[in-house]
Amino acid sequence: MLRRLHPVQPESFAFTPANLEWARGQISKYPEGRQASAIIPLLWRAQEQEGWLTRPAIEHVADMLGMAYIRALEVATFYFMFQLQPVGSVAHVQICGTTSCMICGAEELIAVCKELIAPAPHSLSKDGKFSWEEVECMGACANAPMAQIGKDYYEDLTAEKLRALIARFSKGEVPVPGPQNGRYAAEPQAGLTSLKEFESGKTQYNASAQLAVDIGDTVKRIDGTEVPILTPWLGKPKAAAKAKVAETVAAEAAPVAKPAAKAKAAAKPKAEAGEAKPRAPRAKKTDKD
Repeated sequence: MLRRLHPVQPESFAFTPANLEWARGQISKYPEGRQASAIIPLLWRAQEQEGWLTRPAIEHVADMLGMAYIRALEVATFYFMFQLQPVGSVAHVQICGTTSCMICGAEELIAVCKELIAPAPHSLSKDGKFSWEEVECMGACANAPMAQIGKDYYEDLTAEKLRALIARFSKGEVPVPGPQNGRYAAEPQAGLTSLKEFESGKTQYNASAQLAVDIGDTVKRIDGTEVPILTPWLGKPKAAAKAKVAETVAAEAAPVAKPAAKAKAAAKPKAEAGEAKPRAPRAKKTDKD
């Protein structure tokens, strides 16, 4: 599938101060001359900041990494996770259309998106709040059909439930993600038939949904202030360098000491051999023996 940049582009791009600090931390993971290895995380953070990946953003990241623009464009246009056109200001809805979801009603979900958002994928709704697309398998086959809205999975959907979700998002609400039919996770709808000992002590929602509830707003774009920016690896090169220096010093000192030690070790057996008492002569055999 040929992917092109959107015809309408902003004039410039710049990371927010927090995102810039994060980006520099990512670049520091890689040794000198290998900074281009940070291309995907930096493009992803640029997309999170703006909602979609613009040409100025791609070129800005390329400049930060010392890459030719065409190399950065190759990455941005190859991976479908990069949105090359504007997306909804509230959420971008991704409907899984692969086998399990299609059998269970994905086409009905797509019909809702065409009705409520836009007739064609990668198009904005009239109010600019939503956009949508059909994607390949997202790994939630046991909870088909499903959609990813923002950063979370909404599973066990029906056309009516997706319609209600979009209405709630439109009002500024963030519905609880996960199964939408009462299931806890991916167990049988009537409840567990095995491993029942795990029913006690669990959180109100499954791990993924509980984390989303704790965060509170999983359609919010990342701006770099969500969690502390940690770069523990920056301390390791210094420690490694000190260890290398100590190793080199030890290696340089070792050859001076080793010959003397070898000579002493070699002389000792000879001296001990010289000092050894001669063996007594063996007795001759006689006729009596």
